[in-house]
Amino acid sequence: MTLRVAIIGYGKMGRIRHDAMEKHGGFDVLVACDTAIDPTAKISMVTDPMAVYDYDPDVIVCSVPNMMIPDLVCTALERGKHVFSEKPPGRNATDVRQMMAAEAAAPGKVLKFGFNHRVHDAIEEAEKIIKAGTMGDLYFMRGVYGKAGGPNYAQNWRNDPSQSGGGILIDQGIHMLDLFQMFAGRFTDVQSYVQRKFWTEVPVEDNAFALMKNADGIVASVHSSATQWQHTFRLELYMRNGFISVDGILSASGSYGTEVLSVALNRLDATGNPIPNPESQEIRFTEDKSWDKEIAEFHAAVVEGMPLRCGTSQQALDVMELVEAIYAADREWSNALQNDTLKAIV
Repeated sequence: MTLRVAIIGYGKMGRIRHDAMEKHGGFDVLVACDTAIDPTAKISMVTDPMAVYDYDPDVIVCSVPNMMIPDLVCTALERGKHVFSEKPPGRNATDVRQMMAAEAAAPGKVLKFGFNHRVHDAIEEAEKIIKAGTMGDLYFMRGVYGKAGGPNYAQNWRNDPSQSGGGILIDQGIHMLDLFQMFAGRFTDVQSYVQRKFWTEVPVEDNAFALMKNADGIVASVHSSATQWQHTFRLELYMRNGFISVDGILSASGSYGTEVLSVALNRLDATGNPIPNPESQEIRFTEDKSWDKEIAEFHAAVVEGMPLRCGTSQQALDVMELVEAIYAADREWSNALQNDTLKAIV
């Protein structure tokens, strides 16, 4: 079955989704909407989001800034369309709950959010190894996800809290938090330090440090940074019988390097204690298949009724609540934000 598609937001991500749908073959992209019409586009273009419905699509793809996502998603569901939306899923948990209510009122319609890190090859391999049980119980996780802020950082809409909901944590760190919850479930105890160090004129954080624990006692720590001058992705998972790490993540920019999965099983001495520095095995991945996997899962959910494994609205709510908990756990930061809000109102 071929699904008729309209894309709202035809920038970098909208075009990535378009390419993935063309490769899949089960989609017919009819129209795209953006603020300006691209004369080189090979499909029809409009500038009014509501105009895409004149093309009678089955699917709406939302590749727009965070503040636009809830209204566009809800409108699409209310009009009986399936929806694929980018992350972050709005600006806060309230936005996600609004979309979940619209989803509940549209039975049979699929809503998927694009948390593509879950389906990167290295992450999927790590998940398979852990589920096999050889490594034993998961004890703790560490994650670092950082970049240099980039040109026009201060002017970027992602650093306007009214449009984005926050800074580097909600924009990039949210992927690491989603992976944490993929491996360990929800976290209930959160401590944090949220800072604005380099871009002091920007009203959002450029660094967030958090320590969290779930009901089973699994601890995770994350550092999400816009001042990690060398672009870095590193996820470490430590189990009873060894460890797994993922260094680098394949991305559209290519700036995070090759994905390298390292796996090490502990060796024991004569008394049964682990010997330090176990030998690790590496697997390198050089092709990013995550966009294609997401689109394939979405098509199967719509056409075959297959349940979504990644990017469900519940997962979106869980990770957004964790983001909010990290912001709130640093009292100094949350008080500063409240003062900024009051000043803006006055």
